[in-house]
Amino acid sequence: MKAKKLRRICAVALTLALGMSVFAGCQSKQEESRKLIYNLGEDPETIDPTLNTSSGSGSVIDNAFEGLMRLDENEKAVPGVAESYEVSDDNLVYTFKLRKDAKWSDGEPVTAKDFEYSWIRAISKETAAEYNYQLFYIKNAQKFNEGTATREDVGIEVVDDHTLKVTLEAPTAYFLELTTFTTYMPLREDIVSSDPEGWALDPETYVSNGPFKLAQWDMKDQLVFEKNENYWNKDDIKLPGVVYKLVTDQNTAYASLKSGEFDMVDTVPPSEIESGQAEGLVTIHPNLGTYMVVFNVGKQSTLSEDAKKVLSNAKVRKALSIAIDREGIVNEVTKAKQTPAYAFVPEGILNAEGEDFADRKYYDANKPNIEEAKKLLAEAGYPNGEGIPTLEFMYNTEGSHNLVAQVIQQDWAKIGVNVELTNQEWKVFLNTRQQGGYQIARHGWLGDYVDPMTFLDLWVTGGGNNDAGYSNPKYDELVNGAKVEADVNKRWDMMKQAEDILMEDMPIIPLYFYNKTTGAKPEVKGVRVSMLGHVYFDKAYIEESK
Repeated sequence: MKAKKLRRICAVALTLALGMSVFAGCQSKQEESRKLIYNLGEDPETIDPTLNTSSGSGSVIDNAFEGLMRLDENEKAVPGVAESYEVSDDNLVYTFKLRKDAKWSDGEPVTAKDFEYSWIRAISKETAAEYNYQLFYIKNAQKFNEGTATREDVGIEVVDDHTLKVTLEAPTAYFLELTTFTTYMPLREDIVSSDPEGWALDPETYVSNGPFKLAQWDMKDQLVFEKNENYWNKDDIKLPGVVYKLVTDQNTAYASLKSGEFDMVDTVPPSEIESGQAEGLVTIHPNLGTYMVVFNVGKQSTLSEDAKKVLSNAKVRKALSIAIDREGIVNEVTKAKQTPAYAFVPEGILNAEGEDFADRKYYDANKPNIEEAKKLLAEAGYPNGEGIPTLEFMYNTEGSHNLVAQVIQQDWAKIGVNVELTNQEWKVFLNTRQQGGYQIARHGWLGDYVDPMTFLDLWVTGGGNNDAGYSNPKYDELVNGAKVEADVNKRWDMMKQAEDILMEDMPIIPLYFYNKTTGAKPEVKGVRVSMLGHVYFDKAYIEESK
């Protein structure tokens, strides 16, 4: 959920700012008297930075908190709470100097201890943070999580209130970008430890250090954020606040935008994209992410023996993959100019020579191959799908996921595989998938930074976000080796080999590379939509004609 230009891996800056010109001849002014009303969609799973795994919730957190570094409009890490930093000659030790005017929303100073507490909380086993692996780049962080190292062994040192020294396991080109990620945000120990389960639900205790602070949370209705007058850069914040509405039906939300009730919506119904673009209401933003289907291949304790046997067969999974009409999905269902996915790692991650990591096509993503799919099923022992029980495909209720699921259901029926569709509300869906209470499920992943590793380390054995339960020792070896490989060319090749293994095993079916569609009134200015899917309001304002 964060991005940047790496030392040897760069990406085209795809961040866009929303805005339309006002009518010719009209003078305009900045309206600072009202909050921007933005429809987020589903109720956040959590807005605890340590526990969050969702890009939607991440956008909320990004506007409430600030890390040592933050991302600018070009997805580069620039000073946030840290006003400066130094890196040792061996690229292993980072020393951050914190701003002395950085404060929490209650006026208390932000200190190095706040970062230390947050990071140790994230890697503590009892916290069970799914994103704890994002801090395993820090020396002995993983060993501490596993119980084989002490707190004193971890490479996090508070030198003084305004100096934090971090020692890494190995040189990590994108470490500064990692410090912009939600799991790296600071937290107040006195606040969180007093109510670990409830502090992030109550505006009185949701103390943050970013541009906005939580004022009200009406579950399934709205979150109201106000400008944080104690934010060190408060003079540059133009909005008095942001209201996150929680209307899950895209059509209802878009109608509220057109009627003037909402200023901006996070997603647009596929049927409204073309006309909305013509009206100047809809913008399509490139995203670094992949929409996919995930198989339960390793968390199967609740599955029947027949389902286990089918889902554990790679030939069956490959057959189901090549039977899907990806081009039909992006042209007829999603309609946001997405690219049918021919690999897992999406387009847009370049090396120093300008080569895109996504330069290999593992199958023809532009048309289904029914005959080859049937052949694979027969080789797997299921000719024409005979012997395969009716499988269950689970998706979350919000958005157009049901339409995508229906296409998949129809495509699989063509090769003799029947699927029952089920859906769950977002929070329940995430928990069910994470716990392994499914057979096949809808999935999607947006990069947390601009490097193939943000996608590939998702599937290492035992990974916090490895909802497939996938495990391959050779894959683990390549991914973990690439994390510490100093030679950028060898590292690049190791990651390519890892993706080769993943696509051969096929625990997932990549469907398309994401785009993000947002809708906004023409007078909404300065909202930044990151290529990693986050929406920033720190430079936003509402311009109204006189």
